[in-house]
Amino acid sequence: MTKKRKHQEDFQKVKFKVGKKKPKLENATDTTFKTKAIQIPEQLKEDGVLPTQNRKLNIKDLLSQMHHYSPGVKHNALLGLKDLLSQYPFVIDAHLSNIISEVAAVFTDKDSGVRGAAVHLLQFLASKIRAEQIAPFFPLVSAHLSSAMTHISEGIQEDSLKVLDVLLEAYPALLTDRSSILLKNFVELISHQQLLKRLKSKDKLSWMLSVNPNRRETSQQWRLNVLTRLKKFLQAVVDGSSEIQDEGLQEQKESPHSVRNPVFISWKVHANNQQHTQLFENGGLRPKINSTFRLRSLASVMGSAEKGLSSAENLKGFIEIIVPLLIECWIEASPAQPASILGNLLESESQQLMQQVLSIIHLLWKLTKRHDETYKMELWLRMNYLVDFKHHFMRHFPYSLQETVKHKKKDPCKGNKYCMTSSNSVDHLLLNLTLCDIMVSLASTSTLQMDSSWLDMIRKFVTDTLQDGSKLNSKQVNRLLGVTWRLMQIQQNKVATEPLIKAVYTLYQQRNLLFPVRTLLLKFFSRVYQKEDLRTQRIRSRSKVLSRWLAGLPQQLALLGLRNPELSNQLIDIIHSAASRSNKELLQSLQATAARIYDPLDGALVLLPAEAQRRLVQLVYFLPHLPTALLTALSRCCIMGRISSELAATLIGILRMRSSFAGWKCQVQDNSVNDVDYFSFLFSTLIGFSREELTSLQGIRGKPHISQTQLSPVRLYLTDLDQFLHHWAVTEVICHSLSTIPSQSQCFDILQTGICKYLVGLVVIPDSTAGSVLCAINKLLDQACILSENLHKFLASCCYSLLYFLLTLDKEDAEHVQKRDLLWGSCVSALALLPRLLRLMLQSLQVSRICREELPVVAQLLRILMQHGQLRSHMITNEFLVQQIIKDIMVGNFLLSPPDYKIQEQWLTDLHYCFNIYLASHSQGPGSMNAVY
Repeated sequence: MTKKRKHQEDFQKVKFKVGKKKPKLENATDTTFKTKAIQIPEQLKEDGVLPTQNRKLNIKDLLSQMHHYSPGVKHNALLGLKDLLSQYPFVIDAHLSNIISEVAAVFTDKDSGVRGAAVHLLQFLASKIRAEQIAPFFPLVSAHLSSAMTHISEGIQEDSLKVLDVLLEAYPALLTDRSSILLKNFVELISHQQLLKRLKSKDKLSWMLSVNPNRRETSQQWRLNVLTRLKKFLQAVVDGSSEIQDEGLQEQKESPHSVRNPVFISWKVHANNQQHTQLFENGGLRPKINSTFRLRSLASVMGSAEKGLSSAENLKGFIEIIVPLLIECWIEASPAQPASILGNLLESESQQLMQQVLSIIHLLWKLTKRHDETYKMELWLRMNYLVDFKHHFMRHFPYSLQETVKHKKKDPCKGNKYCMTSSNSVDHLLLNLTLCDIMVSLASTSTLQMDSSWLDMIRKFVTDTLQDGSKLNSKQVNRLLGVTWRLMQIQQNKVATEPLIKAVYTLYQQRNLLFPVRTLLLKFFSRVYQKEDLRTQRIRSRSKVLSRWLAGLPQQLALLGLRNPELSNQLIDIIHSAASRSNKELLQSLQATAARIYDPLDGALVLLPAEAQRRLVQLVYFLPHLPTALLTALSRCCIMGRISSELAATLIGILRMRSSFAGWKCQVQDNSVNDVDYFSFLFSTLIGFSREELTSLQGIRGKPHISQTQLSPVRLYLTDLDQFLHHWAVTEVICHSLSTIPSQSQCFDILQTGICKYLVGLVVIPDSTAGSVLCAINKLLDQACILSENLHKFLASCCYSLLYFLLTLDKEDAEHVQKRDLLWGSCVSALALLPRLLRLMLQSLQVSRICREELPVVAQLLRILMQHGQLRSHMITNEFLVQQIIKDIMVGNFLLSPPDYKIQEQWLTDLHYCFNIYLASHSQGPGSMNAVY
């Protein structure tokens, strides 16, 4: 049998047994993994906690229903959204993007009910969403609005105007940023394009008014609605432009570059070199750069379409399109009949359409003034549109409104169902004034002869309207004065301007004018006066009407008072401006009315706010004369506290500059302030009380108003803290004014005479008056001054009364404690300057006349006087007198003490100690202390 050789194979098949697992390969990849659950309970509960409305629908449900095919479901969804957002306003911020996109999408919905609900919801959202919040989504809103305005359906076009109203009211700035698209939409709403076949080389499109018989309203009513919105849109563009400057007296809105920031300077700080004076160019306004180069604005970087009406080319192009259409609208609405007796009567709807036409043209004219080449733009407007405007607009000028009135049976016109009357009220006035404003903007001085015919018509209309005396509102007066100002600039001779100024003055003289109207008239006259004042430097020919108006301003200010502070401020500004220019008529009137203006009881100075008071005080400098009665009134104003102490200091400084003691090198105005009156003013203000008030104080007795002591004949009337501080601040200014007078000895003699005449002999004197007198004595006293005996005794009595009041003052009395330092300093300074004053006060300390309760006060006073460094030498000089007083105190205390009282009190021990330390140690002979005992 043969033997087989085993063969080694490369790949051997492994046989597995049944029921066993396959072994893992060596290169097998482990694909196992582990997971753990992440629990987010708040997110899981989100759908459950979303706020819902009454139908249990949340914001997501309602927004999803906006895509439903049924108009009823979409309408209910919009109503539900308004209900939900009104109950939960915070939902708006969380879902703003979705809300805006869904609401804007239904602007073009086929169902009118859905569109109406969308408008109501948009109006609600506009009151809740700020402009900066909706700004990122506004391009989407604007795109849907543009789609609605250009939609083929008439109903959608009509509702798009309602959407436009909401957006213009809430977000005018955002809407005007897309003016280039919206303006074209406005044009397409009332017109359609027409191809001109005559031009072969290049086709040109023109626009003509369209008529759609399918609309629910007439073509004229539809155009009125569209033009009304176009006017609002252009008004928003004008309001958003800070560079537009209106002609005449149009109220300009404040911009960041036109706000004047006044610079308040404290001359005391600058005089001490503590602060440098900083100068500001043009009073904080944008500086004027005299250069032929101009910086390129940001708008010039953008494309022509993005600029909108800020581009001169785009503005011209829009004017070329819209103005012919507006003229066609005017032709349809204007009266066809020639001028009749009643005037050119207009239906109410026609008048409204014509008013919108003129308003749009007027706003476009305003936009042309913000470009650099304004003069070229005006020439372009005149060349292209003056002929059409004269032919159509001025053809039936002026226009009046036709009123349709139903009459009762007793009416004489009962045979007619309607009676046509010409309305001379202000209903038609704005139409005529807008037309005048447009026409005068096309005229200039160089074209005066060519335009004289229609300019005379406008001038006559303006003059008649001003002299008519009808009640005008501020808007009409503003436009009327603007036209008047433009007419005065076109023809600047006195023959043409004087009737216009006279007509304005006739309106100004009317009673019960509204405050905005009165303000506009004041601004007009002020502007005319300033313009005339510059011109009359070459040609001395002032308007008599203007001079009469200026002369009446001070009297109006005196009569007005506090009834209208704003109007009073305007009057003061104009008076100040004319007074600074030395207007003769105004200064004479101001001089005659000064006593009423500066009356201390009910004058304008004490009634008006602080800023107006400051301007009135400055007017004192310009008064030709300052008589005695006026200075008396000004002194009372300073004393009574009706003006601040800083303003009183300003007034005193002005009077010092008007006096002969100001130190002017040149000759001052003769008899401006009499020297006697000036000293009387200073002395009266220094005293702080009138003679009548001082007399009435003499009857007051006892606390808490009186502080009295048995050792002084002068009793102190305790003033309120506010009155005291005000009086003291004025006193410091008065003392400074007195110290600047060259002859100090004569000034001191005058002051001494006044004190002896009016104060010496009084029993009750206010504490502020006593302190002020001592302060003035300290300021003016020098070696050449000689005090009378009466003044010495009076000052000694005042010093002791003040010191006694301060020593007996209760620490808890916070009101009078604040007076301590001021009164104490004035008393000590007077005693240090006048040794005789100290001796007289010590001699008046007759201890035998006082009660036991006052002995510790006298002892405390002596102790303080001995301890004071400035008074120690004077006290040593009066050592014997002080020793005698202490001895009298010892005796009086012994006699007034109870019989069984043997203990020496602490205040007496302190007095002996101070005498030993400060006086006895300086005496020549020994045993001075023993002599006291």
